[in-house]
Amino acid sequence: MVFHVILFRPRADLSAAERSALVSSLTTALAEIPAIRRCHVGRRVRHGAGYEALMERELGYAAVIEFDDLAGLQAYLEHPAHAELGARFMQGLEAGFLYDYEMREGGIASGLA
Repeated sequence: MVFHVILFRPRADLSAAERSALVSSLTTALAEIPAIRRCHVGRRVRHGAGYEALMERELGYAAVIEFDDLAGLQAYLEHPAHAELGARFMQGLEAGFLYDYEMREGGIASGLA
């Protein structure tokens, strides 16, 4: 499996219309791009763990998009629906990190091998 992981902070001045357009473009991408297996979007949870204070940046949102393989991720990135989503996302972004990871079933041992 390949996971497209996005940690981000939207611009503080992002209007309700811009937020709505971003959500709409994500909804369209999820409906139109067959390579997407799952997508999760959510807000950061703070619960008092010591590592929370070690984070240098506050990125209050995350999105994780799952694909069967690298070819699926590449198909997603090349799809016209992603072009609109990516443009809206970058226009609304104040800060963020985007990374892609190949994950294996079976726990830490298989993932680090």
